[in-house]
Amino acid sequence: MGEKIYGLLGRKLGHSWSPPIHRALGCESYRLIELEPEELADFLRREDIGGLNVTIPYKRDVMPCCDVIDEAALAIGSVNTIVRRADGKLYAYNTDAAGFCWMARRAGISFAGKKAVILGSGGASLTARAMAKKLGAREIAVISRSGENNYQNLSRHADADIVVNTTPVGTYPDVGKAAVDLRDFPHRTGVLDVVYNPRRTALLLQAEEMGIPHSDGLPMLVAQAVAAEEHFFDKTIPDSENERILAQLRRDTQNIVLIGMPGSGKTTIGHALAELTGREALDVDEAIVARAGKSIPDIFAQDGEPVFRDLERQETANAGKLSGKIILTGGGVVKDGRNYPSLHQNGRIYELSRSLDVLPTDGRPLSQTTDLHAMYAERAPMYTRFRDAQIDNNGAAADTAAAIWRDFCEHSGD
Repeated sequence: MGEKIYGLLGRKLGHSWSPPIHRALGCESYRLIELEPEELADFLRREDIGGLNVTIPYKRDVMPCCDVIDEAALAIGSVNTIVRRADGKLYAYNTDAAGFCWMARRAGISFAGKKAVILGSGGASLTARAMAKKLGAREIAVISRSGENNYQNLSRHADADIVVNTTPVGTYPDVGKAAVDLRDFPHRTGVLDVVYNPRRTALLLQAEEMGIPHSDGLPMLVAQAVAAEEHFFDKTIPDSENERILAQLRRDTQNIVLIGMPGSGKTTIGHALAELTGREALDVDEAIVARAGKSIPDIFAQDGEPVFRDLERQETANAGKLSGKIILTGGGVVKDGRNYPSLHQNGRIYELSRSLDVLPTDGRPLSQTTDLHAMYAERAPMYTRFRDAQIDNNGAAADTAAAIWRDFCEHSGD
């Protein structure tokens, strides 16, 4: 028999980050396998299957095709890992369970004695339900669109302590949406979202703003993949691999975002960072010019600043939903608070600080008509609100880029 098949089985998988996780664990041939429902049974008869992970919408659909289902997976009612053993049989497991528990534990969220609201009723919901019960939840309410507990009668569960999102709401590319408003749960003590792209969904951005312990789904994805590899190759993998791979993925997928006064060097430093890291640099101002078909001074002169700011917000949103990029913003991007979640959802934000006396004004409409000290006095609180770190840019560009990269590598997992 030729090379065995290892991969992720699902219907639409363009957003998946599973391949780099498994490659980091040594499974170089791991790939994405997109199938329509009618193709599922025939594919699972293939004798060259080595190991598969299973995702939406097939976590329950594959079960009739499996010969042996692990007791824990059978109790949950959902599988996400399949292995063809030497006896030719397909063995099924649920490694999402281990991933869910590690995600919750890592976030410092305890279910013991708590009431949990679980959003969604699919395969991931079954796992979340079973693990919440295992971890000691005193009550569990499953919210679905048309079930007994639904989004129209959420008020009956306002006493919930923990909110778990197992729906795809807020997933890339349809970011910025949340299935619920956390203000509807005044007793909230923890929020878990199985979505991992973006890093911070609208639900998690709200949790962060409220100071509630929370986690995205990437720790769960990593931990379940490590557990799946143990089944694939019948080996034990040290727990330390979870943190190593998670840190690597955080670094590879998070954006580096540059903000700062007009002329503070964002473009120059962005290009230096691109050369240093091999990442693509995306310039929001260049995207605005391409969309408008005219220069920024012409947009200001012919259409006015409100039109420019609207274009800026749209292009900032487009750039911010991407992963692993360097994003260069205009000096006034901080004037619209709606740009913050767009940049923060997947990024670490750096304000470049440079002496106001050396800032160039050519081609910058507002800089030419405004006292720069007055402009900075107005914007300084906005830069402070947006930024994760401030970097001095009064020296060589290469030194500034290196300082940003050092900080990013140290803090991208925060």
